[in-house]
Amino acid sequence: MKPIVQISLDLTNIEEALETAAMAMRAGVDWLEAGTPLILAEGLNCVRELRKQFPETPIVADLKTMDGGYLEAEMMAKAGATHVVVMSRAHEETIHCVVKAGKDHGVEVMGDNLADDMVSAAKKLEDLGCDYVIHHVGYDERRGIAARGERMPSPLDQLKDVVEAVNIPVQAVGGLSLEQAIRTPEYGAPLVVLGAPLTIDADSFKTASGNLEDSLRMICEKVHAYGDVAIGGQK
Repeated sequence: MKPIVQISLDLTNIEEALETAAMAMRAGVDWLEAGTPLILAEGLNCVRELRKQFPETPIVADLKTMDGGYLEAEMMAKAGATHVVVMSRAHEETIHCVVKAGKDHGVEVMGDNLADDMVSAAKKLEDLGCDYVIHHVGYDERRGIAARGERMPSPLDQLKDVVEAVNIPVQAVGGLSLEQAIRTPEYGAPLVVLGAPLTIDADSFKTASGNLEDSLRMICEKVHAYGDVAIGGQK
């Protein structure tokens, strides 16, 4: 599949999120993500506002569903999301419910393997009907381990294993440098996510400083230049 650039709007107010989204779209970003901090701060109104401002753009609602799967997915779909996120740690029935809601309401489901056995969780998510796998090393996990002076885990540690284990697209999330994020299609993971700390200040959850639009444009050009990326077992 063609590689996709997604910006995670891990912000805490809708005005800044809309400004950052507009800049990202000018730079060539393909998908917008209503990040978890934004949804917590603004509710699903943030998804409605993003949909209003960007009527044709795919929007990921990263609510990280753990229970109440059908209702949450339905609410996100009705707010304008095209993609919803369910956690692999959720009960299988919850994942089934999110997948069912996705089919009923025309949204795709992204399964997140955070804090789980990465490879087996990815396989389970595919088997249960998810359309994508989010291979995710968490914010608190990374920072806590680094604070103890230990090597900070990276999604790249098991990315190839996860990609090879499934036949659906994978995205790698969690503490990647700019250069690492751009290179994830080389691992067979065509969905490149830009969020904290690449575009969002990871400590204050505000838009990063510097000439962000030019940086995003460069990133999009490099990622899109990969052309078609083979998916997992399709190699």
